[in-house]
This record gives sequence, structure tokens and C-alpha cells, in this order.
Amino acid sequence: MRVTRDRADLSDEGAITVAWCITSLPADRAGAKELGDLARGHWGIENRLHWVRDVVYREDASTIRTGNAPRVMATLRNTAIGLLRIDGATNIAAALRTCAWSLVALLAVLKL
Repeated sequence: MRVTRDRADLSDEGAITVAWCITSLPADRAGAKELGDLARGHWGIENRLHWVRDVVYREDASTIRTGNAPRVMATLRNTAIGLLRIDGATNIAAALRTCAWSLVALLAVLKL
């Protein structure tokens, strides 16, 4: 399957990239709609979790790079994001600020 992405950035300069994908789905389940849904579903995960980790937690700028520490920190960040989402947060950055400012809010998220 060929996926063409047309992306624009804040400087109004964009980029078009092409990716080729392989699937193990049988032909009767690998129609254009099904494959498109799978590709969009993947980007939904990217946008919902990885973007939050990159932007809110500035994970790409982290200086934690040795041993198990990067994996441990990613797990802690994912756990925090998951707990906030379970609690109903739609804006993770705002929810983190609220928990940082208010012990009551933090304990409510942790169900304590």
C-alpha cells in the first residue's frame, strides 16, 4: 500500500512524503477503506500519546539517556497520561498544571 502525506508547518512550507506499507491481511480484508482506517488509526495513536509526550513533557529534549532510565521515564509519563485520561482530562498540559498546583486534584486523579 502506498501512503502519501502532505504536511504543512507554521512557515507555510510543506513537505510531501511517500511511505510504502506491508500488511498481512488477506485480500478480502485489505480494501482501500480498511487500509486507510488502519493507517489513520496508527496516526491517532501518534497524535494522542506520542505528541503529548514530545510536546507536554519535552521528551525529545530529555537528557536522560543511559541504562533503563529512558524506558522508566517513558513508562511513568505514559502512566500519568493514562491516569489523567481516565479521569476525563482532554487537555493533558492543563491537567498536569492543576495537579501540580493542587494536592486535592492530584489525589483525586490518583483515586486516593
